[in-house]
Amino acid sequence: MRFFNREKEINEILSILEGEPNFIYFIFGPINSGKTALINEIISNRLDKNKYVVFYFDLREIFLSKYKDFIEVLFDEYSEDKKPLEVIKSIIKDIPVVSGIPVPKNTLNELLNKKTTKNVFKYITNILLELKKQGKQPVIILDELQKIGDMKINGFLIYELFNYFISLTKHKHLCHVFCTSSDSLFIEKVYNEAMLDGRVDYILVDDFDKETALKFMDFLAKEILNKNLSNEEKEKIYSYVGGKPASIYKVIDKMRYKDLEDILNFMLKEEISKLKYFLEDVKEDNEEFYKEVVNYLSLFKENYIIEDMKIPKKIREFLIKKNILFLNPIDGNLKPQSYLVWNAIKRVL
Repeated sequence: MRFFNREKEINEILSILEGEPNFIYFIFGPINSGKTALINEIISNRLDKNKYVVFYFDLREIFLSKYKDFIEVLFDEYSEDKKPLEVIKSIIKDIPVVSGIPVPKNTLNELLNKKTTKNVFKYITNILLELKKQGKQPVIILDELQKIGDMKINGFLIYELFNYFISLTKHKHLCHVFCTSSDSLFIEKVYNEAMLDGRVDYILVDDFDKETALKFMDFLAKEILNKNLSNEEKEKIYSYVGGKPASIYKVIDKMRYKDLEDILNFMLKEEISKLKYFLEDVKEDNEEFYKEVVNYLSLFKENYIIEDMKIPKKIREFLIKKNILFLNPIDGNLKPQSYLVWNAIKRVL
């Protein structure tokens, strides 16, 4: 599937890249709203490989339990008799992206044995400085950064990383830094972190609005089904799944071999079952808490978006952690993680 839309977000990120590094940027949004697809589109098709070198680290599929795991993600070990910059140049012939910072085998062992981030960050900085001297603008992207939120090495690793990123951006103006996350509680924590005040900015990648969602349906129908959808069909799809790109794609793709009504009804039944079993578990664990959860979830029967403070912190955070609700801490509002979840809430409660 070819990339669709997001020109507003793309233009914003490209404008940031054209300027001097000054802030850490957090790209956030609901689950499956297209954050990683956006980053991949920019890296693969929108950047000049002669100008930028992107170090992209995807933390989502990697098991991280200790400091060593994270360091190994950052680096790509090699044994040839080459300098790291020579390795980088050989990698970025087609697109300007490197999945790990090249490091000689013995050097990596030394960095891991030090048990401190000081030498690790110093090594990375030296690589970035060398790239800058050669007329390249380095960019660091960490996908799903919240995965190291609780990791410790002489204190929480995340705070050492934040300090390092502040040094790279606000102080040295050396490297652009972007972090993505679907964990809105993590974004709330970042938003309220005093050490990041005035050093961080945010880019929301939300589900499509209705107009864009309908255009996306037209685009997919022509590409996958080789036909146009009726307005009635598009309205029906939107009423079930809203503007969630991944859900719209799933519906259109299944229309190759299934009836639209059956597809949508099955997806909704599945979401209703998940919500019912979730509430059953809550009730079994603590009936009083269950009553509170149901009471506050009922606020969404009439509204898709509500003010975050209308739900007490304990319940709000519980529902966010369980991926029932999504928090936008910058706007101060809550909404279900998807239209399907919203439709389930309206039918179950």
